[in-house]
Amino acid sequence: MNEPFATSPNTIKLAEHRVFSQSFKPLYEEGMGLVENAAEYLDGKGRAEAKRLSRNAATLYAAESMRLTTRLMQVASWLLLQRAANSGEMTRDQVASEKAKVRLDTASAHEDALGWGELPEDFIGLVRRSLRLQSLVRRMDDEIYGNGFMPFPHRSQNPVSDQITLLNTAFGRG
Repeated sequence: MNEPFATSPNTIKLAEHRVFSQSFKPLYEEGMGLVENAAEYLDGKGRAEAKRLSRNAATLYAAESMRLTTRLMQVASWLLLQRAANSGEMTRDQVASEKAKVRLDTASAHEDALGWGELPEDFIGLVRRSLRLQSLVRRMDDEIYGNGFMPFPHRSQNPVSDQITLLNTAFGRG
């Protein structure tokens, strides 16, 4: 029985073509540029802006900074693996094996989270750009490698959430 959405061996996967061609370079540069922009912001202007936040906003900023950094490092890892495959440094099978260690599911706090409205605009812009890039990379990864990825799975343990809960408990707000 022929399924309506089954792909034939002659089907061209656009994401695969993009990653394994010269058109990958702009995506790679965008991702690495975002990593650099975020690092510069968090180490400079962001550090100063964070000191002026309320306690709730500062806690959210700290948690969201960890998420942002994690998200960008995972995306950067994926991009580096694809670049290695594109340049012939790694085979597609090697990339597929290594990319199993890469997580493309780092969530973000919701805009209705306590303190979100106080977060600096530049910081929120970085978070939104990183989420958009992660979403694009995740879709490409799913198309290329067919891993059936489910976005933002519910996990029994979330280290960032656990830390926030511990902080709230320590400050008597739990």
